[in-house]
Parts: sequence; structure tokens; C-alpha cells
Amino acid sequence: MDAQNSGQGDIDPADQWVLNPETGNYELRLDNPAPQPPSPRTAEAPSGRDVSPRSHQPADAGRAARRQGGRATAAEPPAGRAGRGGAQAGGPPAGPDVPGQRSRRRGAQPAPPPSRRKGKGAKKSGKKKALLWTSGVLGFLVLATSGGAYAYYQHLNGNISTVDVGGAGSQSSFDSGKPINILLMGTDRRTGKGNEGYGDSGSVGHADTNILLHVSADRTNATALSIPRDLITDIPDCETKESDGQTKVIPGTPDTRFNTSLGQDGRDPGCAMRTVEELTGVKVDHFMMADFNAVKTLSTAVGGVPICVAHAVDDPKSHLHLSAGEHTVEGEQALAFVRTRHSFGTGSDLSRIQVQQQFLSALLRKLKSKDTLSSPTKLASLAEAGTKALTVDTGIGSIKKLSSLGEEIAKVDPKNITFATLPVVDNPDEIVHATVVVNDALADPLFSDLQNDTSLTEVKKKKSASDDKVLKGPKADADDVRVDVYNGGAPDGAAQATLSWFQNDKQAPKTTNKGDAGAEEAKTTLEYAPNQADQARTVAAWMGLSASALKEGAKDAVGLQAMKLTLGKDFKGAGVPLSGPAQVSPNVQKVEADKQVCAK
Repeated sequence: MDAQNSGQGDIDPADQWVLNPETGNYELRLDNPAPQPPSPRTAEAPSGRDVSPRSHQPADAGRAARRQGGRATAAEPPAGRAGRGGAQAGGPPAGPDVPGQRSRRRGAQPAPPPSRRKGKGAKKSGKKKALLWTSGVLGFLVLATSGGAYAYYQHLNGNISTVDVGGAGSQSSFDSGKPINILLMGTDRRTGKGNEGYGDSGSVGHADTNILLHVSADRTNATALSIPRDLITDIPDCETKESDGQTKVIPGTPDTRFNTSLGQDGRDPGCAMRTVEELTGVKVDHFMMADFNAVKTLSTAVGGVPICVAHAVDDPKSHLHLSAGEHTVEGEQALAFVRTRHSFGTGSDLSRIQVQQQFLSALLRKLKSKDTLSSPTKLASLAEAGTKALTVDTGIGSIKKLSSLGEEIAKVDPKNITFATLPVVDNPDEIVHATVVVNDALADPLFSDLQNDTSLTEVKKKKSASDDKVLKGPKADADDVRVDVYNGGAPDGAAQATLSWFQNDKQAPKTTNKGDAGAEEAKTTLEYAPNQADQARTVAAWMGLSASALKEGAKDAVGLQAMKLTLGKDFKGAGVPLSGPAQVSPNVQKVEADKQVCAK
């Protein structure tokens, strides 16, 4: 998307906030620094409330008005200055949605702002409200201070661009108990200040960076799956909304690059969402999209992002020049870091994906840090940068809805956020490998994890004393495990699929498919004899069974007697644990959000 120009010049959004010493809260300052004569003109807001410009008044009077439920509005701007709505000197006053602001333009000499230091007797507020949302392709939380900030709220709403993707999206409310899936996209569109020299300046904006962010139903974990732009896949037919409101169906294209699911042939973000659904089997609820400016503005707003490189970098193509070691990057340097392709790894786009994941992990840690969350200046700057960087679907196209989404994502601890890359191999149909195809053997379990809301990280949950007693202890070797598998309500073929998984993946040959259990069971269970406890622990570890799923018999097993595994309705698939983290192959590239990794 194009970075939007709000026409505010060098205005610092943080300058709108001052500390109210009576409440201890930062509040939006709507009056201008210099006193203005009262205006006889009165305008009526859509709500019918009187929003006539107020005269300059003492702070006590303003607080009294707020206590009585009134809402003060911005006074007229000084001569020669225009508000965002375009008011000129001598023209109408700024409207109720346009807060008065200080300018840092040369020659402007506003009065100094009131002190932001708390008075000795000021009360500490434990009820600061927060406005949260997810910042475009970066997919991370951005906070803005609030406190009666109606005008600023409306201003931020005006920053957001939206696209109607029709039936491609889904939920606009985020109730607990349901997972959330968001497609985060970064386009290769070069428009925007300072971006003209980067590559193809005429690009319509293809899906250059693509991350499917899955937030678990219980909000304990999240998985961010990167999809390579050069992946060969099938793009389905998709409906798009024309500017005249008509619907147009753009024909699908088989065996083509994923990045053409956006921009090519007039495809909108809804086409990319449908392509991801076809590929992964996961319903995508919403999309967020940004261009190059998002990286520059967000990294600057947060005060720089800490990164680490294992060796010196001198890349004339991305303009990245770094010595070995740790650095803090922002603006153009941050963009150069996430764009560099030939500085790390194999020099492929897959290596660039890893670097981008490391950058996003570092940005997330910075956003969640006390240094950021305790700074009104950074929060306000992030509010501006985040909303200007965003293009979203109409289902979440307001601060209120983005705030609701952000509050849900904020519940996830960064240590339980995992970045993974879709497993791929070089395209066998090419002599010179420029594209990749899905590695089904490694990708299918990942898709199953997302479909079944399974975490890729160990999420700590309270364990009872019985859990420790049953699950702790020695485990049997795989070739000593004897178990009969029954289908007690799982999908057809589940018992045979589990048997194959035991024998081929776990190297447990002494297992048997016993077919239908004869009755449906809600939960998967494993029945074992006291002298089979070590075997039971092994199977429990393989399948992610809780202690409650293990049923110990009264008598020891005799001879070659096997344990009984009954697959219930909660069974999610062979190799998909019923609880605990997914058992991801070590060949799947992963980055954990709470750990710094040096780019190599």
C-alpha cells in the first residue's frame, strides 16, 4: 500500500498529550498553546452536542467541564496555520475531529508545554486504558495512550485504508474460544517517499512477504508461518469488488508463483487469502498489508530495533553496511536489513525470510518492553506509524475493531510465539532453480497443527500431583512397546494411519490395528497394566496424552499382552499431539520470538 500522507508536516503526535496532575493520567490537549479570543460561532456535532470552539480557560475550568460530561474542542489555529481539515488563516476553526497541535516548523514559536513530571502529591493511576492493534505485515502490537481522546481516535481512524474482500474474510469479533488467523502481507510496491530507487518502481504490489499468523483459541500461543513468494502453487478463482460496486470474478491460475495472488490481473488481498486457504486448509479471517514505509516508520517510532549479525555486511544492492556484532537499526537501515538477500545464508529468498523473522522477533520484544510501553512519545508515534502503514479488510477497518484484535493478540506471551517457514524444495521442473514447491512430507504435519490449533512451543500448564506420578518415570524403548489401536469415534482410517505412524515414524513394530472399538468415546484413552507403565509413558509422550487419558488396570500383563489405545472424538490425526507442543521435524526452520539470533 502507499504510505498515506495526512498533511501534518512535522507535527509530533506526542505533543498532544500532557499530564493531568490531579489524576496522574496523560490527557489529550485540544487547546492551542497561545490563548485565542472566544468565537461566537457554534457548530453542532453529528451527535447533536454543542461543540462550539471554547475560549482559553484555566485547567481547573477544563477539568470541571470534563467532570460534568462536556467535551472541549480545539480552538482556532493561529494565523497562518491550517489544521488537517485545511482551515486557513481567517477561515473556520478546526473541527471537533482535529486536535490542536504544536508544529516544529522553523519560525513557529509555540509557548512551552506544561511540565509532564508528576507532582509530589499526584495520584498514580492504575486504570490507564490502552488502544491496541496489529501493525500491518509486521503483525505486532502497537499501543496508543487514550483518556478522552475522541478527536485523536477519529484522526487515527482516518489513517487506515481498507479493502472490501467480500466473502474472503470472516469474523469481526474476537471471542475467546476461537482461534484467529490473519494473513500479513508486505508488498513490493515502491511508492512512498524515498522508495523510488528500490527495484521495480512500476510494480502493482505483489505479495512479496507473506505470513499466516495463527493465534490459538486459548490465547496461550501463536504461530507465524512464512510462505515463500516464489512458491509454485494454484491460485483459485476469486471475486473482487470493482470501484463501481460490481463484483468481478478473476480466473484462477494453476502452477504459478504465490506472489502473483496479489496485484497480478487485478487480484486484491482477498485473492491471496483464498490462495492461502487452498494451500494450508486454514480459514483466513482477515488480512493486513503494508509497503516498504511500514518497516521504516515503525522501526523509527519504537526508537530502533536491536539486531545481531554474525559477520560484517556490505551489500550494495540493499545498501546495508554493518560490522559484525549487535546493532540498533531504524528507518532506511532497518529496511535495508529486511531487504538484503545476498548477505546471509545461501543468498536465497528463503534466507531472507529467516532474517525477516529475526527482525520481527526483535521488534516484538521492543514493542513489549517497558521502555516502549512507559513512553507516551513512543506510543503516540507508534499509533501514527501503525495506522498510516495499514491496509486492512473492512471487517477490521476501524480503531475499535483493531483494538479488539490487538487485545486478543496481546494475551500471548512472546516466548510462545514461533516463526516457522513453510517447508519447500527446489522446483524439479526447472534446470536453473528460481522457484520452489511444497515439501509435502514436512508441510502436511504443520498444516495439521494449524488446523487443529496445536502449539509449536511448550505452553506451561498446571499439572496435578497425579500427572507427575503417572507421567514421570522411565520410558520403554520403541521396539518394546506393544499396543493395539482401536477407532472409537475418530475419523475413518485413523487407526490405520496411527499404526503406520507408530511403525514408520516411531519405529514401534509391535503394534496392531484392531479396527472399530464398538462404541464412540469422547476422549482418547490408553489402558495399560501396572507392569506396562514404562510403555504407557512412551506412547503418552508420542501422542501428547495427559495423565487423565491413561487408565491403569489392576493386574499385570501376561506374556505378549498389549496395551489398548482407543482413539476418541478428540483425536486430531496421526502424529498430532492431543496436548502439549507439536512434534515438528528438526528440518523445519523455526525462530522463537523471545530469543535473539545472529543472522549468519
